[in-house]
Amino acid sequence: MKHDHFIGIDVHCQFCEIAVVTAAGQVVQRERCATTVAALREVIDQVSRPRQLVIEEGPLAGWLWRELHTEVERMVVSDPRRNRLIAKDGDKDDDLDAEKLAQLLRGGFVKEVHQVESLERAVFKQQVALYHHRVRQRVRESLRLTSLFRQHGVMIREKDYVAAEDRPALLERLPVTPVERLPVTPVLRDLVTALWTSYDALVEQEEAWRKRLVRSAQADDVVRRFAELPGVSWIRAATLLAYLDTPWRFRSKSALWKYLGIGLERQHSGNGPEHLGVPRRAHRLLKSTILGAALSAVTQGTTRLPTCIGGGANKAYRRSWRGGMWPARWRRRCGACGKTAARTARNGWAWPRPLWQRSRCLGEDGCS
Repeated sequence: MKHDHFIGIDVHCQFCEIAVVTAAGQVVQRERCATTVAALREVIDQVSRPRQLVIEEGPLAGWLWRELHTEVERMVVSDPRRNRLIAKDGDKDDDLDAEKLAQLLRGGFVKEVHQVESLERAVFKQQVALYHHRVRQRVRESLRLTSLFRQHGVMIREKDYVAAEDRPALLERLPVTPVERLPVTPVLRDLVTALWTSYDALVEQEEAWRKRLVRSAQADDVVRRFAELPGVSWIRAATLLAYLDTPWRFRSKSALWKYLGIGLERQHSGNGPEHLGVPRRAHRLLKSTILGAALSAVTQGTTRLPTCIGGGANKAYRRSWRGGMWPARWRRRCGACGKTAARTARNGWAWPRPLWQRSRCLGEDGCS
C-alpha cells in the first residue's frame, strides 16, 4: 500500500520554496525553483504518487491552481489567516513555511479556499471585481468633492453636480475673498475643477464597464436565472455568479447563508451568556449585494413576495425612513429583509444544478 506524500509550496513572485513530507511526518525533500509552471511541474513529478499539494491563497493562487491541480491527486489552496502555526510557532523562514504548510495538510488542519476551474470564469470574476472597484473609485471622488464644498459652508450632495450645467451655480456659492470681491479664489476654483475632471473620467469608465458587464451577464444562463429573482438586476446577478461560482461548494443552505454574511453563528462558553448573531467575518461585497436585493424587493412591494414580507416590510421601511433611521441600520434590524435575503439566496442556490459548472466541494464556508 502506497502512502501519500504532502507537498507544501511557499509561493513568491520570483521563486518558490518546496517541502515534501511523508504520511509519517518526515521531511524527505526540499527544493527551490523559479515561479514558472514548467519548473514546478518538474519538481512535482519527482514526488511519488499519491501526492497532495498545498499553497496559500494570494494573487498567484488561482493561476497555479488551474495549471497544477491535474498534476496531483488533490490540491488545496488554504486560507492564510487560519494558518497561524506558520506565524506564531518557532522560527520564520520560507523553507520552514513550506514544511509547516505540508504538515498542516497532512494533519487536515488547513481551511480550503475555493478556486474557479476555467480561465473564462476567472476573467469574468475579474471583470466583476473591476466594475465594483470603479464604482468605489467614483464614490470616493464624489465624497472628496462633497467634503471640499462643505469645508466652505456649501452643503451639497453628489446629485447636485452630476450635470455639468449645474456646476457654475455651485462655484458661485463658494466663499468670496474680502479684498478682490471675487466669487472664489483661483486656487479653490482649480481644486474643484480638477476634482470634477477626475470625477467625470471615473463616471465614464464606470458606465463603460457596466454596459460591458451587462452584455457578458446576459449571455450566461445562470445569470439570466438569477436576474429573474425579485430585487436582482444584471449587476447583482453577475456578482453572485462570479463569487459563488457553483452551489456544489456548499453542503447546505445554512453554509451558503453564513458565507453571504446573513446566516447565524452561535457563541457560548462556560456559564456565560449565549450570543447568536450574524458572522463578523463575511464577504462584504456579497453581503451588500444580497441585502441590497432584499431591500429592493421589500421596498418595491413586489407581488412575487408573500404579502407579510412584501407590503408589510415596505410600510415599515417607509415609517423608519420618515423617523430618521438609515437604510443600512434598517436592513440589519428588519427581520423581513433578512428573511427575503435568505430566500433569495436559497432560490438561486436550489435551481437545477446542471446549469452550473459543477466542481469539487471545497468546504462549507471557504472564501475566495
